[in-house]
Order: sequence, then structure tokens, then C-alpha cells
Amino acid sequence: MSPTPTPSTPESSDDPMPARDTASSAGTPSSTEANSRSTAPQAARPTQHASEQALEDLDHSLIDPAPIPATSFAEGQGRVVFVGAGPGAPDLVSVRGARVIETADIIIWASSLVHPDMVARHKPDAELIDSAAIPLEDLEPLYTRARDEGLLVARVHTGDPSIYGATAEQRDLCRRIGIGFETIPGISAFSAAAARMDVEITVPEVSQSLILTRLEGGRTPMPDGETVASFAAHGATMAVYLSAARNKALQQALLEGGYAPETPCIIGYAVTWPEEMMFRCDLAHLSETMRNHKLWKHAVVLVGPALADGPIETRSHLYHPGFRHEYRAADADAHADLTTHGTRGVYDQSTTPDPKDNS
Repeated sequence: MSPTPTPSTPESSDDPMPARDTASSAGTPSSTEANSRSTAPQAARPTQHASEQALEDLDHSLIDPAPIPATSFAEGQGRVVFVGAGPGAPDLVSVRGARVIETADIIIWASSLVHPDMVARHKPDAELIDSAAIPLEDLEPLYTRARDEGLLVARVHTGDPSIYGATAEQRDLCRRIGIGFETIPGISAFSAAAARMDVEITVPEVSQSLILTRLEGGRTPMPDGETVASFAAHGATMAVYLSAARNKALQQALLEGGYAPETPCIIGYAVTWPEEMMFRCDLAHLSETMRNHKLWKHAVVLVGPALADGPIETRSHLYHPGFRHEYRAADADAHADLTTHGTRGVYDQSTTPDPKDNS
């Protein structure tokens, strides 16, 4: 299967992308919320299985840990908020993240990775610090001043701060100097790439797992036993970060791990940025596609059978008429078909209308 570039329609095509460096670098409800929900009227439910009723009858206060309270800070208390900026487009940041950026006293962001419009709506007296060229040690005086003066720091990270975000050491710094912190999640590149290509990465009976990883052998050491080939042996969907410059080795490791040469791949470069490029190819042409388009950095690679282009052969049980759950009873005939044949037997593609058919 030859690679097929997919035209994109970036949300911010008039905005220049900043120069980038060459190195790749909702919380649990409060107890008050939980109690208010427990006393609220419940939706009508179908007949329960005995085991479900038994679980409801348990005294959960004896076995459940207390819920973690929502993060809260006193007025005027200094704190650092790690904001997930998402993959690139400024309008993909969360409402909560945007609010923190707009009200922060100090905004620390990497111009090499974060779109400038992401921090453009700062308050007039906010202090903006470009972290692209400074080490962690240079952040300590800023965090210390925020602690002493009761300032809000928006530490803006590309994607989701929990994935290759280099935030663990910053949290350690915050603990050491005694300033509070919290994290606001963001959309990661793997999720944005899947959305741009309109695919689901967990398709029933094809892949129900997602592995996020990077190719071993680079400048950042990998733990023993964590290799692309060993992960590929699972046959699940994989999202590989920070490996574009060694695309030939990546392709070889994926093949050695057990993926077939015809396994579908998606390559996302600068996903949701103005210069975004998206490609489909099979695994046999992965390295060739990346080399032909000079994709050496800022690219995420998705691989796995769930990414196949075209109609699916199975459907989720969740909205199947024969599937019973807490809020819906099952249709008896559909349930019998589902039990006997599974979703492959009852999901007739011939009845699915062609979206391109306007007749």
C-alpha cells in the first residue's frame, strides 16, 4: 500500500509557527459532590442481576477509600499550575487551562513547542518567560518568588503534561521549596492525530489497548525490558513519540515485534499546527514515507490493525440493542443474536448507508 498524504485544514492557517528547537523534549469528585449525587433521584433502571443488587447493598464506607478532595488554594496563596496546552491549535486548550493562563501573574512557556496565541490573552501586567533555552534550575527563583509573593504561575506545557512532559522534576522542586501545585490535562498528539484522521484507536475485537512509547536507543535511556519490539508483540494499537529521526530503526523494530508489513500506520507531523501534514501508509512503507517528506521531528506515529481505513467488521456492545446495562434493558431477540453470533454476526455492513450516496 503506497503512502497517501491526507490534506489538512488547520484551524490557525494564518498564524506563523514559532521556530522550534531540535531537541524533542478531572479530578475525583469531592465528598460534598458525592453525597449530593447519592441522594439525588436515580434514573429508571432495568431489572438488576442478583450480583449487582448485592454490590449495592454493601456498606461501601467500610471498603472504599475516601475520595480525594478537589485541589483548593487559599486566596493569595502562591501556586504553580501545569497547563496542558494540547497539540498546537490554541483553541484546543481546555476552558480551565485558558482561564489560568488569562489570570496568571507569571506565564512560563516554551516558544519552540507552544503556539504563541496560546499565551496571547494574558493580563497586561503578566510576566512571560520563554523556557525554551533555560534549564530547570532557572525556574527555581521564579517559583520561590511566586511562593513568597502569593503569585499564580501558569507553567504551559505542550500536549498533556503527564506524557513526556518533564513535569515530575518540577513537582519535586515545588515540594522542596514549599509551593502548591496542580495539573490541568491537555490533548496529546496521539489523540489529536486520531481525530484528524477520523479513526478510533480501540475497535472492538481488533484492539482494546493503546501503548504509548518511544524508540529505545536515543538520548533518553529506556528502562530495561521496554522496547518497541516487545510492545509490538501485543498487536495492540501503538503511539510512538520522539522517534521520527530514527524512522528506519522504528520500522524494523515494529516488524520484528510481530506487526505484519501491511499493518496500517498514521503519521502526524505538527498536528493541528498551520503546517500540519498527515499521512496514511502501511508499515512496509513507514520509513520511506517519513524520509520522503523529511519528517525528522515533531511527529507521532500510530500503528495497529484498528487504524484500517474503511468500514469496521464489528461494533461496540454498548449501543447494541441486545446489550443490557444499568440504564437500558436488552431487546430479547437482539440479545439472543448477540449471544449466539457476537457483533460480527449481527452487524450487517450491507445495511449501512454510504455517506457519499446522496440519492
